[in-house]
Amino acid sequence: MRSAPSTLSWPTRLWQVARLVLLAYVIVLVILMIFENKLIFFPARFPDGDWTGAGLKFEDAWITTADGVKIHGWYLPCDAPRAFIVFAHGNAGNITHRDDLMRELQDRFRVTSLFFDYRGYGRSEGSPYEAGILADARAARQWLADKAKIPESDIVLMAESIGCGAMVDLAAKDGARGLILENAFTSLPDVAANAMPGVPVRLIMRTRLNSLSKIAAYQGPLLQSHGTHDSIIPFNLGQQLFAAANEPKQFVEIKQGDHNDPRTQQFYRELETFLNALPPAKK
Repeated sequence: MRSAPSTLSWPTRLWQVARLVLLAYVIVLVILMIFENKLIFFPARFPDGDWTGAGLKFEDAWITTADGVKIHGWYLPCDAPRAFIVFAHGNAGNITHRDDLMRELQDRFRVTSLFFDYRGYGRSEGSPYEAGILADARAARQWLADKAKIPESDIVLMAESIGCGAMVDLAAKDGARGLILENAFTSLPDVAANAMPGVPVRLIMRTRLNSLSKIAAYQGPLLQSHGTHDSIIPFNLGQQLFAAANEPKQFVEIKQGDHNDPRTQQFYRELETFLNALPPAKK
């Protein structure tokens, strides 16, 4: 005599479904952890970009970091510079994609600058990760100071997006003649939490770039700008970072501005004012 097929009770079936959902969720978290750096950094390697530097006066800068990685940048001099700036770019592309800002600094603002690529970007060796890009920024500043024969503290630090994390770290630890931040954030997990609600990114992310915990240690002038409609780094994160910073400071609110919009004339006017008000160089 054949027995009737057994049926699972609804609590058992519910538990089985819950286990499958939980397993899938854990798998997703593991994948996010394994590929974290690839989800943060989007380098464009050489020869991507226009490496002729058309219209710019520049020379290649080859810089060796403290951990022995050779990174690359462009040194853009001008006669009788009013300031020396080292610039840290965002998480995508390479230095060639910032040639518009290079021209403005060199021609309009009479600034000598160094634009460098993090490890793994452009012509730089290696692969990017948090400690690595912090080391890259430190090495770039030292290179510019040596080239210009000035103290590192006489250099203005400028950054956009993820580069702000590197430059806030430098400014907080060692000071700077000035700090310029575009579309900055409190910490990278805060940015990720906005992009991935429901994922415990603040617990699982190794990359922190926690500028909020560092900015108060910087004692110097700050110029910070942010687009009100930034779709990548929420405007309120920039506001929170600015609130934690010391005076003197100026916040430039770019109305309707999104993350990758071109720099506005409003920003450049404020930059002019900021450069004019910088404290005298120590040299």
